[in-house]
Amino acid sequence: MTTTAATMDKLTIKTENKFRTLATKQNYKKGEVISAIPSEDVRDHPNRYTVQIGHDKHTHVGKLAALNHSCDPNVILDTENMEMVAARDIEKGEELFFFYPSTEWQMDAPFICLCGSANCINVVAGARFLPLSTLERHYLNPHIRDLMIELLKNTKNNLKKIKS
Repeated sequence: MTTTAATMDKLTIKTENKFRTLATKQNYKKGEVISAIPSEDVRDHPNRYTVQIGHDKHTHVGKLAALNHSCDPNVILDTENMEMVAARDIEKGEELFFFYPSTEWQMDAPFICLCGSANCINVVAGARFLPLSTLERHYLNPHIRDLMIELLKNTKNNLKKIKS
């Protein structure tokens, strides 16, 4: 049995009214690795079952596709180490959430956020569409940080062209 399969056994998918959620079957401490992120099926375009792991790289995540978004997440998807990590202490049976813009630059299917967090971003469309003041409150994967820098540089270059 692989490490991914072993850690996936500690997670369960719940379905209610056609909505899927991912919950844990055990407690986790902040910083503890919950599972590996599958990387056997990497694609160049996103879909609703993938997580962005690089500039133009998206991995099909299997059971982790049931992870929902929250603007106040309890897990981090670390695409550098390909691990899902507890962002805070998590209790057995708790639903797991991550901040989608931490991995997604531009979502394939944007949606209205209903998380209820005081810091809710309202529309989840990807990091590209959020102000830096919002993004700086969250863990961001290296490819998202790199794409932000690229966008800022392009903005600066476009401003130079306008002034010329």
